[in-house]
Amino acid sequence: MHARMVPLLAILLLAGAPTRAQQLDLSHGGPIEITARDGLDWHQNEQMVIAHGDARAVRGDVTVLADRLLAHYRHKAGAPTQAGSGQAAPVQKAAATAGTPGAADETGGSEIYRLEAIGNVRIYTATDRATADHAIYDIDQSVLVLTGNNLRLNTPNQLITARDSLEYWANRHMAVARGAAVITTADARQLSADTVVAYMTNDADKNGEKSAVKPAPTKPAAGSTSDEMAQQSGKLDRAEAFGNVVIRTPTQTVRGDRGVYLPPTGLARLAGNAHLTQGANQVNGADLEVDLNTGIYRLLAAPGERVQGLVVPNDTTAPGTPVTGPGKP
Repeated sequence: MHARMVPLLAILLLAGAPTRAQQLDLSHGGPIEITARDGLDWHQNEQMVIAHGDARAVRGDVTVLADRLLAHYRHKAGAPTQAGSGQAAPVQKAAATAGTPGAADETGGSEIYRLEAIGNVRIYTATDRATADHAIYDIDQSVLVLTGNNLRLNTPNQLITARDSLEYWANRHMAVARGAAVITTADARQLSADTVVAYMTNDADKNGEKSAVKPAPTKPAAGSTSDEMAQQSGKLDRAEAFGNVVIRTPTQTVRGDRGVYLPPTGLARLAGNAHLTQGANQVNGADLEVDLNTGIYRLLAAPGERVQGLVVPNDTTAPGTPVTGPGKP
């Protein structure tokens, strides 16, 4: 059984946790408010609400926009249910007339545990933005999965794109990009690979405790500049790349089969068919460690093999000083 509700109706479902500042994280905050232009369907047996046409879900600082939204809810332990139905009611009462926005009272009896967005998906906060054709947010796990075309996760500090899927794990401050994955940072450096796992700085954990690395940020005061807000958005702290790895800076290109890049220090290590190009200069080896800030590199040969390189003395873009490593003559 399902009920067809009037257009422009709003529905509020509780989640029960206090509001905290988060990047694209729907797992904390007050009620989730869902509105739609063409109406809401309430499927009681499936415990699902479907919002049609210019659908919008808002929780705290996070907004989800799509052509259609599917909100899966469940009965909260200890909460009252509708008489004789065994179902928790997502709406206690709705006062609305056709063409007039309405509002649903909070009951505390239901909670959304999964939100699905379909068509022209945009998810954003004051600093971060994600786009896709399709998105699923698992609120229990704090995991957002984007699929379809135009997969992008944009923050003030980096842009992450992918062809096949793009995941954002809010609890772990981690993004996983699959298929032609690319991370472009604000300092014009770019990492691309078949798959990239990106770890962002952990400004504060879910309990509001201070990070072991950086102090927890305070909420921006009224009138805060966009630069101050950007400082609170997670920066790329570490990236692990697999398959056809390429790291580009304005002066260098580094390649390998797999790699690890640490943006705070500029250090990168490429393993398997490592290759460094800078201007007319090239070096090749099994593994390569490079400081992208200084241009100093360490080239390692595979057992029984030798490293190779072409260095043009008069080329002003020549790589920095090489450091002797195991396997080098």
